[in-house]
Amino acid sequence: DEDLKIKTQFKNWTINDVIGHLHIFNFAANLSLKSSDEFETFFLPMTQALKKGAPLIEIQNSWLNGLTGKALLEAWWEEAQVVSKNFEIINPKLRLKWAGPDMSARSSITARQMETWAHGQEVFDILGKKRTENDRIKNIVHLGILTFSWTFKNRNLEPPTSPPYVQLQSPSGVIWEWNDPSSQSQVKGLAVEFASVVTQTRNVLDTSLEIKGYEAVKWMSFAQCFAGPPENPPKPNTRYSVLSR
Repeated sequence: DEDLKIKTQFKNWTINDVIGHLHIFNFAANLSLKSSDEFETFFLPMTQALKKGAPLIEIQNSWLNGLTGKALLEAWWEEAQVVSKNFEIINPKLRLKWAGPDMSARSSITARQMETWAHGQEVFDILGKKRTENDRIKNIVHLGILTFSWTFKNRNLEPPTSPPYVQLQSPSGVIWEWNDPSSQSQVKGLAVEFASVVTQTRNVLDTSLEIKGYEAVKWMSFAQCFAGPPENPPKPNTRYSVLSR
């Protein structure tokens, strides 16, 4: 229980905060499958509190009602298994209510995978553990590609008409490609590093990604594949594994 009170490099969130955050939104995703009305009843007070300036951590802690430590870890894991099984049998095109616009069931569960992977990184970092990556990360990478235009629109910027060509090496060594390879704007490198940039777990300057062209450079400087208002990526050299220090 004491270890879960350790502060991470993400906004000084503790490991408890990270697990609580994943738990509440897994619960919300499960609720969206059950009933649109129940989801809206659950989420409306949260939205109102956020608009009034209440910190997200404060809101989720109120919902957790004192649940912390190993008990929270077990509750998160149990809910994660339920969510996984429920989404496995649902029509992937089913439209579901969410905090922002409605989304498909496929997008909803992909977002859960993305957020678990992204927030999981700060836990791996602070504990000095190395995560074993695999090609399932392609879902997160693809989400990063799909949110190219949205990243600009979310900042009230006109998105480039043509997205950059993206060529990435998967954890298993397979080469993945997106968009027109003849584009003058390109991003090349490791899929894991690309995913870390679009989820904002690393600053692009802390990666070995090869970036060419104005559109690609601009995109990678503030890429954001998650919903919500514009967020700036971490400053260079502020998110890292304690193994490397």
